[in-house]
Amino acid sequence: MPRVADHDARHGQITDAVQRLIVRDGLSAVTVARTAAEAGMSVGLVQHYFTAKDEMLLATFVRVNARFTARVEALVNRGEAEGRTIAVMLRQALAELVPLDEARRAEFLVRLAFADRAAHHARLAAVQRETLAGIRARVARAIENGTACGEVPQEVDAVGQALRIVACAEGLALHTHIDPDGTPEPAVLAALDDRIDCVFTGTCRRAQRREGD
Repeated sequence: MPRVADHDARHGQITDAVQRLIVRDGLSAVTVARTAAEAGMSVGLVQHYFTAKDEMLLATFVRVNARFTARVEALVNRGEAEGRTIAVMLRQALAELVPLDEARRAEFLVRLAFADRAAHHARLAAVQRETLAGIRARVARAIENGTACGEVPQEVDAVGQALRIVACAEGLALHTHIDPDGTPEPAVLAALDDRIDCVFTGTCRRAQRREGD
């Protein structure tokens, strides 16, 4: 068990170092040597875990997405416990993609660097497609759940609307990165609400029952 824990800790140290380099100096700064220096370990130790830049970038991208997923799951669990609507929980989840604070900005820069690299590397591009498809699938499930509870009309195309909603969130993320002063948080959240409210036009039957109790 200690060996596994040590392996995971070293792996995390390296990917955290890659993220810091990307945020501070850009993707071009990510080399095995500079990552080793940033992580405070030897080049040989880094090479024990990763033999190439793309492997380090992929692991960092996966780690960033795991953090995002964990935050979303925590938001959903808390939202369900507090009786929030699916629309509200969906807005909160998608806002985690937008660089509205330093932590989310760092994660966005990793995604941006990964997208740039994936444009010319088939393996990375496949991972990027799978990740995006996974996000769209989760949003589609949220819409389907909304249909079941009355928040979304029966005739709504969950897959098609998920594409529109995720595209809106991704676009807001890019705009916020490019022009943070022109995209204050209230405006970003209002834009997300506008897009989600086009789909979630009904009232949750569970909420209605709670109000009647």
